[in-house]
Amino acid sequence: MPPIEVLVIAPLVILTAYVIFGISGFGSTIIAVPLLAHLYPIKFVIPMVVTLDCIGAISMGLRLRADVDRRELVPLLPFLAVGLLIGALLLLRLPAELLLGGLGVIVVGYGLLYASGRQPRVRVGRWAAPPVGIFAGTTSSMFGVGGPIYVMYLTARGSTAEQIRATVPVIFIFTTIARIAIFFAAGLFTLEVLYTAAALLPVMVLGMWLGHHLHLSLTREQLVRIIGALLVASGTSLVIRAASS
Repeated sequence: MPPIEVLVIAPLVILTAYVIFGISGFGSTIIAVPLLAHLYPIKFVIPMVVTLDCIGAISMGLRLRADVDRRELVPLLPFLAVGLLIGALLLLRLPAELLLGGLGVIVVGYGLLYASGRQPRVRVGRWAAPPVGIFAGTTSSMFGVGGPIYVMYLTARGSTAEQIRATVPVIFIFTTIARIAIFFAAGLFTLEVLYTAAALLPVMVLGMWLGHHLHLSLTREQLVRIIGALLVASGTSLVIRAASS
């Protein structure tokens, strides 16, 4: 039987992560992965959360498909594919302690940006699709934290909040299916990964349902600050853990 902390904490983490996903259209992996990495090896967490993300992204992408910003989506996809392959290779080759520390630093950085309440106001041209796509794909495969990068890119391209909320899950559909295929080929999927994902699936569905109904109850500023606080706390804990390993 799994330890009690796994039985209690893992469902709470998944519930919180997918409430946020249901509200904003992103944020599930960047919340879930750092926290679950305290309970499971990171090379177990990434494919398990990817499985849940794939189901959640398909559900949300279909529901919001009318608002998808196709003009920004299509140029990004080929470069995401390249980054996903690079990230999967690094995930397989790098030691777990280095991965944990890198994840912690990235998550703290995102958390401080969100907690500050400052949103980038820059505008970028279509030229940004290749570097952003490759970087986002790489971090998605390695850490499962591509969501904020997609949001910042779409914001800098002038997409509306509704378009971003609808487009990011469609990006997740592409990236999660691609990562599942890559991780299967690399041998990262095990029966334990699939069983754990199946056990947490009802919690994910509940979280998305709650998030969808809370969508109109929270302002974007409130949500951003909540995400920021969670990220700073979880990222800091990962950096400390990696340094002490």
